[in-house]
Amino acid sequence: MTPAEFIAKWGPGGPAYSLNEEQGAQSHFIELCDLLGVPRPGSEPGYLFEQGSRLAGQSTGYADVFKRGAFAWENKAPGKNLDAALKQLLGYSLALENPPLLVVCDRLNIRIHTQFNGHPSERHDIALADLEQHNKRELLKRVWTDPESFRPRQTNRDITEEAAKSFATLAERLRQRGNTPDAVAHFLTQCLFCCFAEDVGLLPGKLFDRLINNRNLTAERLGQNLGHLFGAMKDGGLFGVDDVPWFNGGLFQTIAVPLLDILDVTELRNAADKDWSAIDVSIFGTLFERGLDPAKRSQLGAHYTDPATIERLIDPVIRRPLLAEWAGAKAQIAARLQKSKKRDDKAWRDALALQVGYLQRLAAYRVLDPACGSGNFLYLALKCLKDVEHLVNTEAEALGLDRQVELATGPANVLGIELNEYAAELARVTVWIGELQWRLDHGYPFKTNPVLEPLDHIQHRDALLSEVDGKTVEADWPEADAVVGNPPFLGDKKMRAELGDAVTDTLRKTYEGRVPGGADLVCYWFEKARAQIAAGQLLRAGLVSTNSIRGGANRKVLDAICASTRIFEAWSDEPWVNEGAAVRVSLVAFGGSEQQPVLDNACVAAIHADLTAQGANVTQAKRLSENRSGCFYTTVKAGSFDISGVDARKWLALPNPNRRPNSDVVKPWMNAMDITRRHGDKWVVDFGCDADVEAASLYEVPFTHVLTHVKPERDKTRRDKYRNIWWLFAEPIPGLRRALESVDRYVATPAVAKHRVFAWLSTTVVPDHALMAIARADDTTFGILHSRFHELWSLRMCTWLGVGNDPRYTPTTCFETFPFPAGLTPADTAHQQTETLPGGARIPAGLAAGQGESSEPNQPLTQAGRAQAAIKQEANQAAAGAALAVAAAAPAAPTGAALRQHAVAIAEAAHRLDALRQNWLNPPEWTQRVPEVVPLGMDHSPYPDRIVPRAGLSAADATALQKRTLTNLYNQPPAWLTMAHEALDAAVAAAYGWADYTPAMPDDEILRRLLALNLARAAAPAPAPARASRNTAA
Repeated sequence: MTPAEFIAKWGPGGPAYSLNEEQGAQSHFIELCDLLGVPRPGSEPGYLFEQGSRLAGQSTGYADVFKRGAFAWENKAPGKNLDAALKQLLGYSLALENPPLLVVCDRLNIRIHTQFNGHPSERHDIALADLEQHNKRELLKRVWTDPESFRPRQTNRDITEEAAKSFATLAERLRQRGNTPDAVAHFLTQCLFCCFAEDVGLLPGKLFDRLINNRNLTAERLGQNLGHLFGAMKDGGLFGVDDVPWFNGGLFQTIAVPLLDILDVTELRNAADKDWSAIDVSIFGTLFERGLDPAKRSQLGAHYTDPATIERLIDPVIRRPLLAEWAGAKAQIAARLQKSKKRDDKAWRDALALQVGYLQRLAAYRVLDPACGSGNFLYLALKCLKDVEHLVNTEAEALGLDRQVELATGPANVLGIELNEYAAELARVTVWIGELQWRLDHGYPFKTNPVLEPLDHIQHRDALLSEVDGKTVEADWPEADAVVGNPPFLGDKKMRAELGDAVTDTLRKTYEGRVPGGADLVCYWFEKARAQIAAGQLLRAGLVSTNSIRGGANRKVLDAICASTRIFEAWSDEPWVNEGAAVRVSLVAFGGSEQQPVLDNACVAAIHADLTAQGANVTQAKRLSENRSGCFYTTVKAGSFDISGVDARKWLALPNPNRRPNSDVVKPWMNAMDITRRHGDKWVVDFGCDADVEAASLYEVPFTHVLTHVKPERDKTRRDKYRNIWWLFAEPIPGLRRALESVDRYVATPAVAKHRVFAWLSTTVVPDHALMAIARADDTTFGILHSRFHELWSLRMCTWLGVGNDPRYTPTTCFETFPFPAGLTPADTAHQQTETLPGGARIPAGLAAGQGESSEPNQPLTQAGRAQAAIKQEANQAAAGAALAVAAAAPAAPTGAALRQHAVAIAEAAHRLDALRQNWLNPPEWTQRVPEVVPLGMDHSPYPDRIVPRAGLSAADATALQKRTLTNLYNQPPAWLTMAHEALDAAVAAAYGWADYTPAMPDDEILRRLLALNLARAAAPAPAPARASRNTAA
């Protein structure tokens, strides 16, 4: 059949024209296939006519023609309503596996509607007469041969980003003319809703577009008419000759149109010209909040969180439990219908009651986001509920029941709390638009009278604190089935800057005993959700936190969660976008759930509070009294105390009125990068802990520097201490200074670093707060800290920081919990005295016969059973005597000469490791040591030698030298470094009494043994510190 013959047959007056829908549908389609040269239905799997049947539980019915992965096709008789046909297909798209193309045809016209996820829907029309044109036939043929070619180039995200930028430009213009940010944001929110309502057909006849494009209206008159339109949308009624629906919902309760100029109108026209029906609601709130909130405008072009990432929490917390409930109900429905003999008999009615009962369960389901922002989580939660309802209706219909016409789910299902008033309003708009868009996409009619449901349950208030009778108390949360959200990420120190001292102190006091004083702000939401679950007012929760929640003070809230309920799904460390910046987060789902625990997409037996699952549960570890006052946080300058090495050396030669050298207050300074990279020759002015301003001023040049550079900065701070004592470091750490008085060097490690490395610093060097300091000078302690055992322990006990997800070492979690070998603990070496060995290594002094006899013995592998008993006893809070009995049953730890031998072996291995590293970092053929300057009035320099490149070093060697850093060394460790560490590990393992240790010993086994030691020692009385002894040299 030629195109002309096909047109003549099926067109007006043709022999097939008068056939009704059922008579002509299949024959028309078959002849169209032949005309185009494409296969007929039935020629391949997944490509078939409906054939008037419906198979229970299958997804191949409903449409007249279905081709899997390509299209669903609905045929109608000539002149029938093709819009209604499209709605019919939309209603079955889920059952038909969401084909990318939906085609409706009345034999005179063919309309191809695209339905690609994440892209706006486009329509391609082909009239019957067009089939004579080769290009039109080729276009239609691609429905079969290349459906992907219809995918629109522009994505919904592209449209949303463009629309947000247009409104951001208009918002900036209006604010610059003196309109308040809140008023501008509210007006533009009303406008953007009008744009959407118009493009989905809720406003008649492109009303908004006609209004703003009316060239006969001045900008002032346009503003007046916009106010009239908003008034009509508020109550419903006529606007001119157009009948405007009653929208209600509260969005148009306040109407205050700012004065517009012609450029504002032009920008509004540009924004309205977008396809607002295609707005991506999952990112809509974030982008428009950035565009309309002046405080967040700088983030407009920044990344935002992928909705698929949010779905990771929506799925286990909401979707999966509801689908599990439906699976049970569906099985009962199927069983009832098998017994049914006819429609409306008792078995059929029982099946219907089960369906309706489940839908009522969905209608009553509530999801709360207690930090909802602009509504991304709320929208995706609502979409999840509506998708579940749509699935229920589709599958119930497939089983033989009727599809329920009225939807059970809607905006009433989602509850929100948000402190930012504009964000709360935008969250409501996000939910409204999302619900309307979902109805449009799935073929459901819009609600009317009113179009918008009030969303007063998305509340503008504080989620943590509230005022009752003039007193600040803990805020209430509404009862809900699920809590999901992304609470604010504010660290302990930033809380005061953002919230103020008064609010921070009140928050700490209100939640005292439940949230640790140094915890991040996000922890309060975790604790609130846990308390709601414990009180029976919440089933389960899924929250996002920075990944620092896995350790330190933050982890206490997860400890409480694991104690009162359980974590059933988590992602321990994931990329995220917060306020436009890339961060690392943990996603945690907890509460009531029957699913097997899943951690990082893998099924596990249980999830611990540190979001690990394998091996020893080190979250049980305790801080050991024997380790206290050994590791310190270091100084915080909070001001420009820094000076260059050149200036420092000049100042060291200058006199002072007090006849004291400037070396008292001018000192080398090092931060973490000076250890992980190369030393930068940095110095600081440091007046110590308690110098008054008069005493400080007698160091004339250093004091003038601080007066000029530091005082103006401190004058701006809100903290009285920093402002009043401006010449001192903000945190001079007197405890550390006292601990370093009797040693000439100390161990330092970066607080945050890719690799856990330790290095020696002279006590004349002031450490920056980015370093942790261990106040010991012996190589034995250095070696234990640098062993595999302490590294493993610190990595499991640490928190994680930054985009690079580097481990953060803290004194309380990493150092004070670590069980050192018996006899070599910080308590045993608290005297800080050392003995120097012939090779230069130092061991703790006084390791003579009898030393260590009172120390806690170590537990070798042969005592694995006893170690497990210690863990169990501690977990069950058994008496201290029981733990001591376990420890006493183990072989005695080495004492006397044996203990000294272990100390020597560790020290020599550590000394060799450090010497090898220094030789690699500063090869003698490339570098030389230069004595530091001698300060005025002194006969020698108190400072360590400088290491500088040799004169005449080639450019290539100079470049290579700059790359000699500890980070680069440990990124690709050479064989000699691995061997040096293995020798050190062997010496430390011997001190533990682990005769079976090899480098192949699993990490989990090492952690298990260390945890057993920790728990046993925590239950034992603290050992007496070793006696002080003079330094000796062998």
